[in-house]
Amino acid sequence: MALSESQIPPDAQHYLVCGTEDCEKNCQFYCNDCHQPMCEQCRDEHQKNRETKNHEVVPYKQRKRPLPVVKCNIHPTKEIDLLCKECQIPICSKCTGTKEHRGHLFTNLEIVFDEKVSIYNEEIANIRSYFEPTSQDLKKIIAEDVTEIRKIIAGIRTSIKAEAESVKNLVDAVTSDKIEQVDKIEQSLLQTLNRQNQEIDDYINSLNDLIKTYYGYLSPSNIEQLTFALKSESLIIRPIPQTSKPVPPVFTAGQYSKEDVAKLMGRITVPNTKPENRKIKPMETNSTQMKPTGKQRKQDREKSDVKQTLSLSSSVTKVREYTVPGVDGVFHISLGKSARIWVSDIHGNLVQTDLQGNQLQKIQTSGIDEGYHTVTQGGNLIYTDRDNKVINRITPDNTITEFIKTGDWKPLSIHSSHINGDLLVGMFGKVTRYNKTGTEIQNIQRDNKGQRLYGLPLYITENINGDVCVSDYNNAVVVVDKSGQYRFFYTGQGSGFIPYGICTDVLGHILVCDSISKTVHLLDQDGQFLSLLLTEQQGVFGARSVCVDDENNLWVGQCKTNTVTVYKYLQ
Repeated sequence: MALSESQIPPDAQHYLVCGTEDCEKNCQFYCNDCHQPMCEQCRDEHQKNRETKNHEVVPYKQRKRPLPVVKCNIHPTKEIDLLCKECQIPICSKCTGTKEHRGHLFTNLEIVFDEKVSIYNEEIANIRSYFEPTSQDLKKIIAEDVTEIRKIIAGIRTSIKAEAESVKNLVDAVTSDKIEQVDKIEQSLLQTLNRQNQEIDDYINSLNDLIKTYYGYLSPSNIEQLTFALKSESLIIRPIPQTSKPVPPVFTAGQYSKEDVAKLMGRITVPNTKPENRKIKPMETNSTQMKPTGKQRKQDREKSDVKQTLSLSSSVTKVREYTVPGVDGVFHISLGKSARIWVSDIHGNLVQTDLQGNQLQKIQTSGIDEGYHTVTQGGNLIYTDRDNKVINRITPDNTITEFIKTGDWKPLSIHSSHINGDLLVGMFGKVTRYNKTGTEIQNIQRDNKGQRLYGLPLYITENINGDVCVSDYNNAVVVVDKSGQYRFFYTGQGSGFIPYGICTDVLGHILVCDSISKTVHLLDQDGQFLSLLLTEQQGVFGARSVCVDDENNLWVGQCKTNTVTVYKYLQ
């Protein structure tokens, strides 16, 4: 892809031509005295020439840039070629004798210019190799944050609308209930009024009947009718029936404000947390080293940042606890990806669960009380089969395949290196290293005096400096460097010591379970005892397995329970 004009570095050239007259060969060298580019042949001739043989000829990239020719304002016949150190201004040689610069120190301006050119070239290289790419990486991260924020905000909007719809449904339900209540009151009041109206109708009818009777008495047709009227005392007008005015219901409107409605719904809050500055990768200081991959740079940067900020806490704090179904005790833990853990017990049960304690997979193995499984950088589970002398691999689709045959050696423990992906396998009497493809590349059996290092390496891990750390059932933690050279033994604190689960952390500490004292020992990377990190006082009874996660939490499994407890011990 062609570069735009703005992308072409200002010092870039398509083709450097030799400066010697009539020579058009490629320029490779530069004479700092003549300020002339030259090819290899012209350089040889230049250095053979009696007049120029003492000139300084260097590779073109190491050339000294010529000073621009500038005449002195005070002495127009002189060129500016010196720097007054006291005044920090460029001057000509004649200016050194003036009263303004009398007694001052001077330096060759060309030397100063060359030093600055060298510095600026380095800065240009740093900008191109580090500052600009790092800034572009930050732009990508910011773009990802924009996408994430928009997704989060969209989710909040959806939640607000859903909650508003829920409130509307509640209002509709309450409205319906109140309308039904009003309908019943109306029906009752109307029934009362209808009853009163009927009573008045009946009363008016009786009055009309009475009027007819009276009219009959006013014009009697016979003497008997008149006699009956004269004697009758019952023909009297009844009082008007008593009626009552109904009391209608009264509706009192609720005194609600917008704020009252807002209280019915969830709140939108912005956490009062200071935004965390994005981490900027450090600039490489040694350009001759092989450049790491982006993933390696990120991991190294994170580990470096963690080292600078973490230290041992004054106390150990329990963070959380998980129950693992299908195991009788927790003798080894392997942390997988996507919040998955693998746990094994003394009966060969190997169980995968999520962090809610849901069993995802269960395998029957020949493993006992050893660290016989590990999760690789790629997320695959690797586990040893001591009876069949093989190492198996489980891919994410739960396919079990035979990965490595160990010949006559029974594999006991295994660890996948977080540094380079190698597999460290503890066998009866030795430790073998395999690369990621399963090729044997190292055997560790004896120290430099020919003494055996291992008996039963039940648990194995690797430290941040490449040391191979083994819990050997012969009462010692055995540590060798990455080349297999013996470093030290750790045999406890004098009251008996049988090591089991072992791991290391980002600070190089070694953490190991002791089945005798039922504690977790904390060592530095040179084997010096630092403390009993976990004891019965923290509720640990029979620690058998330990591992440290990416958040620097310590996971502990005990032999008498199927729970895994997580502790914070770094701050």
